[in-house]
Amino acid sequence: MKAPAVSLLGTLLLLPSLACWSARAQDSAWVAEKYRKVEAMIPMRDGVRLFTSIYIPKDTLTRYPVLLTRTPYSVKPYGPNDLRTPLGPSRFEAEEGYIFVYQDVRGRYMSEGVFVDVRPYIEKKKSAEDVDESSDTYDTIEWILRNIRPTNRKVGITGISYPGFYTTMGIIDAHPALVAASPQAPIGDWFLGDDDHHNGALFLAETFSFFANFGQLRANPLTEYPSRFRFPNYDAYSFFLSMGPLPEAERLYMRDSIPYWKDLMEHDTYDSFWKARSVFPHLNRITPAIMTVGGWFDKEDLYGALNTYKTIEQNNPKTFNILVMGPWSHGQWARDSGERLGDITFGSKTSEWFREHVQYPFYRYFLKGEGSRKFAEATVFETGANRWHMLDAWPPRGTRQVSFYLGSRGTVTRGGPRPKGELFSEFLSDPDHPVPHSDEITSSVQPSYMVEDQRFASRRPDVLTFTSEPLPEEVTFAGPITASLYVSTSGTDADWIVKVIDVFPDDTVSAEKTTRPLGGYQMLVRGDVMRGKFRKSFSKPQPFRPGQVTKVEFTLQDVLHRFKRGHKIMIQVQSSWFPLVDRNPQKFVNIYRASAEDFQKATHKVFHTAVYPSKITVGLWTPPAPKPEGRP
Repeated sequence: MKAPAVSLLGTLLLLPSLACWSARAQDSAWVAEKYRKVEAMIPMRDGVRLFTSIYIPKDTLTRYPVLLTRTPYSVKPYGPNDLRTPLGPSRFEAEEGYIFVYQDVRGRYMSEGVFVDVRPYIEKKKSAEDVDESSDTYDTIEWILRNIRPTNRKVGITGISYPGFYTTMGIIDAHPALVAASPQAPIGDWFLGDDDHHNGALFLAETFSFFANFGQLRANPLTEYPSRFRFPNYDAYSFFLSMGPLPEAERLYMRDSIPYWKDLMEHDTYDSFWKARSVFPHLNRITPAIMTVGGWFDKEDLYGALNTYKTIEQNNPKTFNILVMGPWSHGQWARDSGERLGDITFGSKTSEWFREHVQYPFYRYFLKGEGSRKFAEATVFETGANRWHMLDAWPPRGTRQVSFYLGSRGTVTRGGPRPKGELFSEFLSDPDHPVPHSDEITSSVQPSYMVEDQRFASRRPDVLTFTSEPLPEEVTFAGPITASLYVSTSGTDADWIVKVIDVFPDDTVSAEKTTRPLGGYQMLVRGDVMRGKFRKSFSKPQPFRPGQVTKVEFTLQDVLHRFKRGHKIMIQVQSSWFPLVDRNPQKFVNIYRASAEDFQKATHKVFHTAVYPSKITVGLWTPPAPKPEGRP
């Protein structure tokens, strides 16, 4: 089905104002009563037409702003009489009235053209054929302003995850009418920290599962893609382990039907392919007001959210640029109440609070000129304490950098390594028996692994566990965590996973409806991986020299977490995290071309002496006292 390009000039009917719209559920009858839907094929500068669904308030007494979302995931339902529900980022925007525009990006679903994953930005466009997501956004806005009536000639753009990437690309060389943007869980760099890789290590289960469906070729525009990949059993750990080395994924499952997987396997270092797909070098001269949104427990795009905010802040000091970080998994702030994730509860409906008190006022002020411009620079949720904070900077002012040292006999101390004690802790890492990333048996990576009880890992001999004494007072970690390890290996490569964990006292009372007892719970606060061969350069990997002590240092993503009095700080170090992360053969090879013979056992040592002080370093922050009414 191809919808013709249409002009909407003079097509709208005069109906009563939207000011008194009810707040009843947004079903299709409600949307039909309040909005008119039009489908259009919007032409880009190179002649390619993009399928776009437009929902226009039936009231023509008011000039409404535009909220645009560009997506590779379909603007369904298709057909002028089939209506999207719910409409808008939340019910608040839909009830107040905006012109909502949803567009299939080029090459996806009903849009023409060829799709390119995280299409690179073209800085110097020499002809109409030089197109990217920035130019497609610009051309879409231009068409909307010329053909849609009535508007107030103000446009906002928003989206979560991949649509968050398109939102970020849309603010580069922005159309003058684009005055507000909210990149939410946006992709920023697929090699350094988002989705596909973290610090050069492939996030296997997520990448495979996603592209086995999403990456399939499309011969012609269509309204439905093939069904999702079906795992032969419900156990992702056993599936990926039995699959064998990465070349087997292409031979058994991907073949020639997934072009991106082939690209992935051909670019095992941070080369020009990946660098061209990073958004951060282009976040200069940003003019729209920006609200970046992310979740502390986002298993996919935490890196993108934090670094989009930080890069815009650094490069554009005069741009209105704010950050929101809640206790959420990927996109949870748009889906549910935000009261819990897995076994951990957050004490309030955090998502609902954000949608009403932060997101809605942001769009309302910048797109309608209503309300107040007084937004906090950083609206951030402190996990552990279950409190929102409105800060004038992120990380918060007044933090002091403190190191927590790994010690002999599995200790964690602030005072540095003790003069006496073991020089190192060691473990045997076997790629045929990797450490699982979760105790759950599922066919996919569950969002709750980001807060999961780590006692299953503490019991393994190939996981080093270091624990502090019970804390005499509360301690709040704020900002990025840097892991500095002094290590050696009997092999020539190794992954290094560092996890920061909050150990609950044994007498902790479980929250209501918690499925697992919280006494002794080891809550994962932050964890990440460094592929060892990239420790000095992501572009030029280097092998380890067997037995030689080497420093491996990397940054875990930001946190804002309170360790309560009586809790313990635990740090775990391991060399596999499967199948979240693909297996390292522990031999310096191109892992994407490795054979079964390349995989070998290796003995890894983590040193904790005055000369080789392995540690984590993080900002400690003293939060202000709660307000008397207990509100943010």
